[in-house]
Amino acid sequence: MTDPALKRHDLKERIMAEPDVILEDPDLMRALLSADAQRMGDNIVDLRGLAMDRLQARLGRLEDTHRSVIAAAYENLAGTNQVHRAVLSLLEPHDFAAFMHNLGGEVASLLQVDAIRLVLETDEATPDPALAALDEVLSIVPRGRIDTLIGTPNGLPARKVTLQAVQNHTAPIYGEAAPYIASEALLRLEFGEARLPGLMALGAEDASQFTPNQGTDLLSFFAKVVERAILRWIV
Repeated sequence: MTDPALKRHDLKERIMAEPDVILEDPDLMRALLSADAQRMGDNIVDLRGLAMDRLQARLGRLEDTHRSVIAAAYENLAGTNQVHRAVLSLLEPHDFAAFMHNLGGEVASLLQVDAIRLVLETDEATPDPALAALDEVLSIVPRGRIDTLIGTPNGLPARKVTLQAVQNHTAPIYGEAAPYIASEALLRLEFGEARLPGLMALGAEDASQFTPNQGTDLLSFFAKVVERAILRWIV
């Protein structure tokens, strides 16, 4: 045998011994099908080749979907762990001042937001002076202001969670951080029929951190925990 013939013989023996090496390699299979199509010429429709191309395209889409589902699952798990850690941190303080300090510090860090503000409505012309020391995290506003901030249409039920780009009318909530906040999550807080509502505002510099197409289940849960935590100090 000549050297080329010997090489072909060796190659044939290897393929016969391990055919899966060819069948499991998409590039090799594509090359073989292409060579087969060239042998048949342009006047013959290779239905097998068309079927293989469609199956390969479908497999590619399935693989992309699989990766997307796994990524979404990991992201959801990470978000759940985030909120659970923030909830545990919320339950630690034993007085309102410590609660507010923790809210603007450790809780904001755990939730990976750049600003947190608690907004409470009041009918009093002059809010309690003791609350002035908490103005970095707490805002006291007149009755009805929260519906304006959330943008609740008249006659429609208030949304528990609103995710949106920051609008001009929300700028005063975040104080000095306002120019840097690009997206926000507004969590409406209810303290009972006899009490005015509240609002938890989570602000982020990243415009894509809070968008309307995101799920809100975890944030709704977090809002309910905040309500119960604050009720310990509301009289």
